[in-house]
Amino acid sequence: AFAGQKIVVRFVAINGYGVIGKRIADAVVRQNDMEVIGVCDVITDWRIKVAVQKKYPLYASTPDAFSAMKNAGLPVLGTLDDLLKNADIVCDATPKKVASANFEKYKQTGVKSIFQGGEKHSLTGHSFVAQANYESAIGRNSTRVVSCNTTSIVRILGALKNAGVLKKAHGVLVRRATDPWESDISGIMNTIVPETNIPSHQGPDAQTVIPDLNLTTVALVASETISHFHSWHVELNAPVSKDEILKIFAATPRVIFLIESDGLNALNDTLELMSDLGRPRGDMWEVGLWTESLTVKGTDLFYVDYLETAPWNIKPLMRALGKDIQFAGIGTRLIEAAVRLSTDEGFKGRVGLHSLTCAERFYLDVCGMTAVARDAEKQNLLWCEYTPEQAEKFS
Repeated sequence: AFAGQKIVVRFVAINGYGVIGKRIADAVVRQNDMEVIGVCDVITDWRIKVAVQKKYPLYASTPDAFSAMKNAGLPVLGTLDDLLKNADIVCDATPKKVASANFEKYKQTGVKSIFQGGEKHSLTGHSFVAQANYESAIGRNSTRVVSCNTTSIVRILGALKNAGVLKKAHGVLVRRATDPWESDISGIMNTIVPETNIPSHQGPDAQTVIPDLNLTTVALVASETISHFHSWHVELNAPVSKDEILKIFAATPRVIFLIESDGLNALNDTLELMSDLGRPRGDMWEVGLWTESLTVKGTDLFYVDYLETAPWNIKPLMRALGKDIQFAGIGTRLIEAAVRLSTDEGFKGRVGLHSLTCAERFYLDVCGMTAVARDAEKQNLLWCEYTPEQAEKFS
């Protein structure tokens, strides 16, 4: 925090310590103004024992679960009712339909709540994707963070819509069969199961975030557990070049480019990449867009993208707690420091760098740098630099 700045710590309860809940807990503990005051569940096996090893205070979702945890020798501190007494907000990651009953309990106790995308929009009357409708969550007591499939749709098609090029989109969504840890319990093998309704539910779900999004989705479940996969045919308002489309996506937060010629040709490749980069559980929090196969023919755009499940998305949590994003402007301050150092060393403020695709808009539009060229030896990243005149203007 800045010198003299008082940090107000908010107490976060997490109900449901599964695929989503454990990621929420790990994200919250990284914040200096939030504290996990308890994780709540009904299980007594290895999954909740990991939470205990991570020193998360343990609570039971029901009285019966409290007895079971006690009998299993777990250090359970109380029930959900006990946990809510000290919570500012609860993140509900319980299974589908369980949360609707919990919602009334949260309202009665006056605790703000966030639900996962398995619940219906009607539960809270608000569905959330940070880059699309962040401001609309201000002042609300509850919201629903949409599923990873819906989040991907909103990020990608929302970017095209905001750029004014989207007319209509048709998507085929290939969903993974189950969560990896449940592969021996549920899922399918050696088959593909189509969703019988057209449009599939993900399209209308995206419209709860962007109501006038023009799209149709078809979904199917495949016998793999790595991630989901989308293939899109987009009708454009007018002819647009591939480079122009890539610039739109490059400027879109939480979208990264996957380059086939680098060997990233399949879902397992990207999982290995994320693991090698040190991502917890091999998660990819962005939408991965294969760039070399992206094709534009006249007003028709074709592309495929890949998304990890359960991406960390704690912005609605910050907004629900009435907090602004902290440390905004640090990127600008760092560039200013680099310009000063360059000047002090006699280089007249000249600074050059390779920009990640998701940061290109910042360096070009905010910092006012010049886009020189893409560097084939640096994963085709864009080389940006200041002239002495640009550096003087920026500083």
